[in-house]
Amino acid sequence: MKGKAIFLGAVLLLSFGQVVKADEPNLRHIRSLLVVCMNNSKTTDSLYKSLAAIKNRTGVITAYLGTLYACKAKLSWNPYMKVKHLNNAEATYKTAVSADPHNIEIRFLRFSVEHNVPGFLGFNKDLVTDRDEIITQLDKKNYGTADKDLTVAIIKFLLQSKRCTPAQNEGLNKTLAELK
Repeated sequence: MKGKAIFLGAVLLLSFGQVVKADEPNLRHIRSLLVVCMNNSKTTDSLYKSLAAIKNRTGVITAYLGTLYACKAKLSWNPYMKVKHLNNAEATYKTAVSADPHNIEIRFLRFSVEHNVPGFLGFNKDLVTDRDEIITQLDKKNYGTADKDLTVAIIKFLLQSKRCTPAQNEGLNKTLAELK
């Protein structure tokens, strides 16, 4: 439950400060709707339909589709549908990562979902890879689609997840201090 609250807090922080080009989907708006999707199947379905209708989706938009599948899994009462949606999320994240493998937002979305899915379901295969790639890109100051607020939220989530080594935590705290 605490992990879900941290995820929701991180997503809330992500919803501020995004500069949007006219021809691109509004990531700030998508992030704010995602918070509602965590507990509302109608909003989840609506946002999913909107994003799925986008032609030539970027890796980030594809990752948000994966996250919406995860929301559908969370909101479904049927165990079969939960697993089906998680399988769809996993495949969609794989596509998103292939499209933009160094994007910390994509990696963060997958990491946060895998962190919150019970381990016995086996949907946590990419936790270490995503954690390491996020940290590598943070060290290079390659934030991709992430602005300062999003980057800070990602770092805080990683630290609170307790999935980093002491050396990684030290580096993350250093990066966090530099960003403040």
